[in-house]
Amino acid sequence: MKRLVCTMATIALLAGGALQAQEGEKKGGFQFTDEVTVSTTSVKDQNRAGTCWSYSGLGFFESELLRMKKGEYDLSEMFIVRNTYHDKAVDYVRYHGTMEFAGGGSFKDVVEVLRKHGIVPEEVYKGLNYGEDNHVHGELDAVTKAYVNAVIENSNKHLSTAWLRGYDGILNAYLGVPPTEFTYKGKKYTPKSYMESLGLNLDDYTYITSWTHHPFYQLCKVEIPDNWRRGDDWNVQLDEMMAIIDNSLKNGYPVAWGSDVSEKGFKWRKGVAVIPAKEGEETAGAEVLKWAEMSKEDREKALSEINGPVPEKKITQEMRQLAFDNWETTDDHGMVIVGIAKDQNGNKYYKVKNSWTASGPYKGYFYASEAFVRYKTIDIMVNKKGIPAEIAKKLKL
Repeated sequence: MKRLVCTMATIALLAGGALQAQEGEKKGGFQFTDEVTVSTTSVKDQNRAGTCWSYSGLGFFESELLRMKKGEYDLSEMFIVRNTYHDKAVDYVRYHGTMEFAGGGSFKDVVEVLRKHGIVPEEVYKGLNYGEDNHVHGELDAVTKAYVNAVIENSNKHLSTAWLRGYDGILNAYLGVPPTEFTYKGKKYTPKSYMESLGLNLDDYTYITSWTHHPFYQLCKVEIPDNWRRGDDWNVQLDEMMAIIDNSLKNGYPVAWGSDVSEKGFKWRKGVAVIPAKEGEETAGAEVLKWAEMSKEDREKALSEINGPVPEKKITQEMRQLAFDNWETTDDHGMVIVGIAKDQNGNKYYKVKNSWTASGPYKGYFYASEAFVRYKTIDIMVNKKGIPAEIAKKLKL
């Protein structure tokens, strides 16, 4: 996901003192009732690192381990990042610098590292080897990009045998040397043997998206810069993607969620994300009659401040596609959907676990409306067992 919005954690932290307490926020407008929730681990803090994809991907698997009755784990996000940065540099040089090279990534990076390298606990590899108490990747990202660009632009007409060792040396200096063997809770592991001990079958998971420029019920490559591995998603219709999310949650499965959170209706300080309707737009939800009784001034004020439920756009497959084609929907942030909720007027929302510390009115979580999720989802990662049978049959899963 794009590092620009992924690192909004910084802004959130600076604004922390101005955040209202949960009860005060509820009295001001939104009142949410959780109807479905899945098990989750603690909210983590990516701080000033564009690595939300690692936090959300591992947060998803930590929830899966809870669902599987394996216990609560705190897995190392920076182990995933360290190995992904290595793989990305190799491909960047191989493609002569014609692909994305930044701090962003996707859920596919998490799965690929788990499969290829394994994983370690957070306490074994924190990735803080550069004098900071929390993650600050601006210098690291600038240095690594300058390095690989210098490798590509060299005048030797061929690559040296030292370039990758030099690059890994930078990663090791900032993040630390990844352990090849470690002892945890009295038992000796390698990253791969620790991964095996978790009991996760990575073949149980798949990726879902919904676009009209690709055939439905076939694999496609979502054209976002951070899909640098060029991994495939299953393309389904919008209503089916939403049915997969709902069915997964109702059956206890978390949903890893790649989305655009740059919309004006994304209000982290208020703990909500909505798609307010403008005058004359077709709307959905329970607010329309109430809205019609309000004065124009009151409607405009409510839309600008969003201190409570407002009418939202009725999102169609075509609207969603147009926003993606026009770059209005971009790959900004990775999170985990962990529940379904209703507001005080019966409107449907999804409860989302973020990685911007346990701050805000809902202590690290927020509520995204159904319209927001329909409109702004890039893709999701789910357990195949959470996919409704009739959709799984169309995908031949």
